[in-house]
Amino acid sequence: QAALQNGMERVQLFFLKNKCRLPLNPSLVAKELNIKACSFFSSNAVPLKVALINADPLGEEINVMFKVGEDLRQDMLALQMIKIMDKIWLQEGLDLRMVIFKCLSTGKDRGMVELVPASDTLRKIQVEYGVTGSFKDKPLAEWLRKYNPTEEEYEKASENFIYSCAGCCVATYVLGICDRHNDNIMLRNTGHMFHIDFGKFLGHAQMFGSFKRDRAPFVLTSDMAYVINGGEKPTIRFQLFVDLCCQAYNLIRKHANLFLNLLSLMLSSGLPELSGVQDLKYVQDALQPQTTDAEATIFFTRLIESSLGSVATKFNFFIHNLAQLRFSGLPSNDEPILSFSAKTYSLKQDGRIKQVSVFTYQKRYNPDKHYIYVVRVLREGQVEPTFVFRTFDEFQELHNKLGILFPLWKLPGFPNKMVLGRTHIKDVAAKRKVELNSYIQSLMNSSSEVAECDLVYTFFHPLLRDDKVEGIDGISRPTGSPSSPTSGKVGGEVKLSISYRNSTLFIMVMHIKDLVKDGADPNPYVKTYLLPDTHKTSKRKTKISRKTRNPTFNEMLVYSGYSMETLKQRELQLSVLSAESLRENFFLGGITLSLKDFNLSKETVNWYRL
Repeated sequence: QAALQNGMERVQLFFLKNKCRLPLNPSLVAKELNIKACSFFSSNAVPLKVALINADPLGEEINVMFKVGEDLRQDMLALQMIKIMDKIWLQEGLDLRMVIFKCLSTGKDRGMVELVPASDTLRKIQVEYGVTGSFKDKPLAEWLRKYNPTEEEYEKASENFIYSCAGCCVATYVLGICDRHNDNIMLRNTGHMFHIDFGKFLGHAQMFGSFKRDRAPFVLTSDMAYVINGGEKPTIRFQLFVDLCCQAYNLIRKHANLFLNLLSLMLSSGLPELSGVQDLKYVQDALQPQTTDAEATIFFTRLIESSLGSVATKFNFFIHNLAQLRFSGLPSNDEPILSFSAKTYSLKQDGRIKQVSVFTYQKRYNPDKHYIYVVRVLREGQVEPTFVFRTFDEFQELHNKLGILFPLWKLPGFPNKMVLGRTHIKDVAAKRKVELNSYIQSLMNSSSEVAECDLVYTFFHPLLRDDKVEGIDGISRPTGSPSSPTSGKVGGEVKLSISYRNSTLFIMVMHIKDLVKDGADPNPYVKTYLLPDTHKTSKRKTKISRKTRNPTFNEMLVYSGYSMETLKQRELQLSVLSAESLRENFFLGGITLSLKDFNLSKETVNWYRL
């Protein structure tokens, strides 16, 4: 700060004889610096916040960022592309409430960036809840509530968040904007979300050793979903968000050639990340030019699910929190270092581990079928071992965080998470049991600095849930036919898209809202038949959605080889069921639609009461 003050006093000498028009906005004239209000940001390039006194006595103070060490032409280009996207959306009547700020390269690797007022980075918001704030769901919502105390204000801010978040997801995906951490995503008090710092784009991801930091298609975390839904449970607001994303994506796809042509004009500019046809191919692939709008809607919905389910993004934010706070070592005992453990434990507290092995695996239903691994732990001074129960994702969290703490150590290889198909889930569990056991043995035989660190001992510390597990024989699924569901109250609506082309009937199951079920939220899925169908060969099913009365599917159910005449004699029977782990599947509602009532030569999109 002292060096900054001294430097700014030298710059102030310029203003003794001169005024200055602001390069970012020539209509603004500055007469001098407000040196005491100048500061700097803690990112790699250490950009300056320059505070200038407005020559207009009625004008507000002028605040800009001055950055040296990065080629801001790339930021200018990315912002220009986003501005063009916003114009396309607005021309089509879709206002995604985008925040477009100005950026100007004023020389080689230097330039000015407009500072958006009344905004904070997600990191600053999240670390108010501790270094692990990025793993919590409520920080963004509570921060918005602080600046929008009345219900009306908060609803407006939430709506701004939903729309702007949808625009950010589409724009950052199409342009392949990487190095997305919580210091370059910002939120205005009014709920508008926007991205800054476009130093990595067209899929050129930031690396952390051999760890690719941007592993989700775009940033969409559970704390963002909490604001979108208005709470922990999925609501129809999330369906609005999905529809906005898919609509915005399809509108940009219609102008794919425009973006490819504009970017190709910049190939000779010397931007390191836009130097060849392969960089343009990233955008072309992202826009899926050969697919229909319906197929693109399904594709982008899967991207939303993938991003929302990505623990990697939260790890990335966590890494950034550690780096920005200049964190040394691990959090203290009141700060959890593993998301599933409330406290940190050490060798000194729990006793040295003599032996540890993955003993077996068990089937669980919560609500979908999955496997949990039983770890046998024997400590010095203990006659009987203890058993702890950990999921594959929890092992993955341990491995990722060890990589953060010990970046220079060669850690044992971790089993691949990628699994193709769902049919051999037990075989996958059996294979992983062997691989995880090998991983643990290698880990415990490595350097004592790694094997005896607090992170490892916290992982193997028994949790309250380990004491409550019903023995190590596992929980068996009760017998009963899922094909004869039980029934109770029914209700709700389903949104369908029905179309026909090339002798094929396409039923897109889009959303369901306001399902009725006593007790816990259902795990809904949709099943369809084309009637009459005596042999039940026309059964089609969607995936199961977890614990929600307002599921989004955007899945296509396809019936091939049917003539228009044949279909006019058929009825579409649609049932909504809840997949239950400890009893028969539960009927939530249904509808039968006569296909002769539809004009199959064009797409019909509608809500239908169950």
